[in-house]
Amino acid sequence: MRVALEEADAASVSGEIPIGAIVVAGDRMIGRGHNRSIGLSDPTGHAEVMALRDAGARIGNYRLPEAIMYVTLEPCPMCAGALLHARVGTLVFGTRDLEVGAAGSAMNLLESPLANHRCRVLAGILESDCRSRLKQFFAQRRL
Repeated sequence: MRVALEEADAASVSGEIPIGAIVVAGDRMIGRGHNRSIGLSDPTGHAEVMALRDAGARIGNYRLPEAIMYVTLEPCPMCAGALLHARVGTLVFGTRDLEVGAAGSAMNLLESPLANHRCRVLAGILESDCRSRLKQFFAQRRL
């Protein structure tokens, strides 16, 4: 999660919402990313999608069934769908998104019996560190 926090910091420096993600398979990191929606003018440029793209390119396969994704904020529905499509085995996230979180807060797409895949979910890892970055970012924007 600390590497995902580094990615969140990189997003913040770029003027993006500070969310970072990494993908780990076995004992190695195979993907990393941070929010880039503004810089890329791309609504799909979320940290999770960027990390999945990086992982897929590195291993030559979009399916990541043994992978663990670490992300600083609970994924939105779009990112949860990408995790399901990639068949990611486990999601570990820092802080909840009570408005649109799709891993148990506003809804739970990742463990839904209606989905063709289930993703194990662990929440609250380094929660205060993850939440504080978001709070600081938005506090500065409101000045």
